[in-house]
Amino acid sequence: MSLRATAIGFTAILMWSTLALLTTLTGRVPPLQLTAMAFSVAFSIGLFFWIGRGENPKDLLRLPWPVWLLGVGGLFGYHLFYFMALRNAPAVQASLIAYLWPLLIVLFSSLLPGENLRWYHLIGALFGFAGAVVLVGGGEMLGFDREYVPGYLAALVSALIWSTYSVLSRRWRTVPTSAVAGFCAVTAVLAWTSHFILEKTVWPAGWQWAAVVGLGIGPVGLAFYVWDWSVKHGDIKALGAISYLAPVISTILLIIAGRAVASWDLAVACGLIVGGAVLASGDLRRRAPGTDT
Repeated sequence: MSLRATAIGFTAILMWSTLALLTTLTGRVPPLQLTAMAFSVAFSIGLFFWIGRGENPKDLLRLPWPVWLLGVGGLFGYHLFYFMALRNAPAVQASLIAYLWPLLIVLFSSLLPGENLRWYHLIGALFGFAGAVVLVGGGEMLGFDREYVPGYLAALVSALIWSTYSVLSRRWRTVPTSAVAGFCAVTAVLAWTSHFILEKTVWPAGWQWAAVVGLGIGPVGLAFYVWDWSVKHGDIKALGAISYLAPVISTILLIIAGRAVASWDLAVACGLIVGGAVLASGDLRRRAPGTDT
């Protein structure tokens, strides 16, 4: 378990924090089309990895089918159900349920060999979720209407998919991170296919193209490569809890860009999430210097 790998994983969370801002800058590009375009860019990043490391893409064909199922199911499945949730339930409630994935990572990771769930892991993750409730819910009581049950279920499935993908990736830690490029390629193909069936194509205009490319390079590109390596070699419980910083940083960026308004809710959420992250990273803080392996 590496402190360096955990710190590198934090860069994925930083990149995911730009997702909302960049998405707002892409105009009216439909969600599945946007996913397809972004993952096409993400695949091109993988090509550079392969060329730089002298790897043969054909080696991916030798990977066991469960690895492909996990990789493609994680990337495409999460986005598919997340978009379904946003289309079939109010954004606030759907987002809140989807934000269960960091807490689920902390819980599911205790099932991995050599991993133990401590009280500070659980409390830290719960603090993070409480912060997400305050941030996403705007400090108000959240009501859940039966009318939107399909959307709520889709949001829950998205959280289950991403947390399962993240935890099981650690079980396949011998699979090289460059394999993520193959997952991105298949995800792009599935997204393009779904788009042409379900949506009307709307191409970006002007600087919107830069936002689309930015998505593919950052939160829907490099972030997945970094996350894959980090969950395989870092402190997965700490990563789960720290992930709740994403909505906080995302809101701050939206405020800076003039697309959101600052409030006390943000300060409270930040305190809960940072406190929870500190608690959940107890293993890292207790590790003596020089034991980073």
